[in-house]
Amino acid sequence: MQGSDPVLQVSEFIELINQTLEFAYPQVGIEGEISNFKIAQNKWVHFDLKDAEATINCFMTVYQLQTELEDGMKVRVSASPKLTKWGRFSVTVKSVELVGEGALQRAFEILKGKLSKEGLFDPARKRSIPTIPATIGVVSSSGAAGYKDFIEIVAQRWGGLNIQLANVQVQGAPAPLQIAHAIEYFNQQTPLVDVLVIIRGGGSLEDLQAFNTERVVRAIAASRIPTVVGVGHEVDVTLADMVADERAATPTDAARRVVPDRREVLTGLEHSQARMVGGISSMLQRQRLSLNQGLNRLEQFIQVPKQKILQLSGQLLQNIEVMQERNNSQLVSYVRVLMNVDPRRILARGYAIARKNGQVIRSKADVKIGDSLVIQLAKDSINSEVIDAG
Repeated sequence: MQGSDPVLQVSEFIELINQTLEFAYPQVGIEGEISNFKIAQNKWVHFDLKDAEATINCFMTVYQLQTELEDGMKVRVSASPKLTKWGRFSVTVKSVELVGEGALQRAFEILKGKLSKEGLFDPARKRSIPTIPATIGVVSSSGAAGYKDFIEIVAQRWGGLNIQLANVQVQGAPAPLQIAHAIEYFNQQTPLVDVLVIIRGGGSLEDLQAFNTERVVRAIAASRIPTVVGVGHEVDVTLADMVADERAATPTDAARRVVPDRREVLTGLEHSQARMVGGISSMLQRQRLSLNQGLNRLEQFIQVPKQKILQLSGQLLQNIEVMQERNNSQLVSYVRVLMNVDPRRILARGYAIARKNGQVIRSKADVKIGDSLVIQLAKDSINSEVIDAG
């Protein structure tokens, strides 16, 4: 050994190597096949990552594990290299993504079987969705086409609702945690929204992986708010779909399931009114006939002046007719109220409604330059950008 060589203690040498690694490679992405996978004390995850020529040891916590793993799966890890105090080189994993359809499908089946045994997909757990919700919570990406489609269809079918958006990533490593936290956020608010909608557009199995993670599925299952999940295309089925109170085929379908069509509701009320009026008229006719028959029989057994009986029966019929008119008037009032609050009647006169992220813009303080707005007209909508908020 030359006298100019630095002499370090073992611990000092390991610390120096780790400092060098941290500076040169603070975080790296590594792709390979899992082997020797195991979980210790339900806290620590250990596995080897290998290719045809080499193997490296990996370590992470159970909390960071967002997908089911087993030997043979191909994965991509984001990790920091480190030399342990025992002199063994390993990487500390921050996140794991499955690679390839085979690994994704296998993880799906493993988690599906596990959660199914717990009863999370049991139809008896599912709750009904409110018929006409006043407030809607949405978990999605504000820039996604699926979210914009959802907002547009809701506005067309039933305007004037309070829509609250939790803007999250809907794919990639950060997505599961962000989606789960958004669901928890809505469940901590007072008062709660009436319904919670979780949506994203179509994509590959890898794109939709966030909705097949245990963290997201359990967050949906634990929600105090009735949930609707509309993820992917009609043929895509995720575990989030299976655990939701109601599954929608697409974000557009989710909008149709969450709010009724105002025109259909008004038509239904008009039909109900007509049936009610017809039913009451038929009932009155039957009562008149029955009353006349009863009067004839009554005269045979008791000595009551017929004029007196006719007077009493007339008063009874008059009271019934007053009740009928009152019910008809009340029903007509309900229909008029619904029609008067329909924003489309106002829009048809040349007005427009501006929304940002589903919220109605009420003053210039609600927007800033660069914001994306949706301008709703009577029959169409226009996407626009704020260029002057002065």
